[in-house]
Amino acid sequence: MVGSMAGNLIGDYLRARREQVRPEEVGITAASHRRVPGLRRDELAMLAGISTEYYTRLEQGRDRHPSAQVLDAIARALGLNAEAVAHLHDLANPAPRRRRTPRRAEHVRPSVARLVDSWQHTPAYVQGRYHDVLAANRLAMALSPIYTPGTNLLRAVLLDPSAQALLDEAEANIGAMIALLRASAGADVDDPRLTELVGELSVKSDVFRRLWARHEVRRHPGSGTHHIQHPQVGALELRYDKFAIADTQDQMLVVYQAEPHSPSAERLSLLTALATDLNENEPQDVNRPT
Repeated sequence: MVGSMAGNLIGDYLRARREQVRPEEVGITAASHRRVPGLRRDELAMLAGISTEYYTRLEQGRDRHPSAQVLDAIARALGLNAEAVAHLHDLANPAPRRRRTPRRAEHVRPSVARLVDSWQHTPAYVQGRYHDVLAANRLAMALSPIYTPGTNLLRAVLLDPSAQALLDEAEANIGAMIALLRASAGADVDDPRLTELVGELSVKSDVFRRLWARHEVRRHPGSGTHHIQHPQVGALELRYDKFAIADTQDQMLVVYQAEPHSPSAERLSLLTALATDLNENEPQDVNRPT
């Protein structure tokens, strides 16, 4: 939870990651009955080449200024990837706290919005640092109502039954979204929007609570596959790619594509035609400037 993170950022992170390492993965023969999941503190300290006493002080928050060498040794013992190592160093060396001012609402640059709108045959949307949909083209909104600007995607896939019925959202995809949120937050645990969102989802979603507690981070958007059961065109298997938008605070452009000449490509073409027909049949706003 955000509250516990604020108290001992490094300790919470190290404990969560230590509990995910199985002893046999690092060459330790474990007894059949262990009282703790993952590695014990003394086992991790041995692997990192530091004393158990010092590691215990670090995890308990009694020593908050480990050297870079110690952090790297612990990271190697835990088998952390580059993103997780960078996150560990950020937690140990947070930026000086400044007087908090209300965070300004996220806006999409006009040039990016025009690009998204210009893709008439490709579903695309822009999401912000908290997984809010900031902009979307007509085909993305035809693909799913959750891509309507103003929707929080994490809240939708975790709490909205209609979204869950439409999207066959694999837990790995949800985990990746949560890892992006944690990486974006970093050590900024005082962010009121983050506190509100994490607090709500922790109370209402067992899946979120479990995955958030893993303390996994992902700094690069990545890609994956979504399976969508669309009420008009049927089953769609679409690859998504996420691209970081330069000079923004963690905004990403998300683009969907179907495998060429596949049944999903044919159904996506049908959805494009349906969305186009709907647009042409909409009443025109006489007050809209031309």
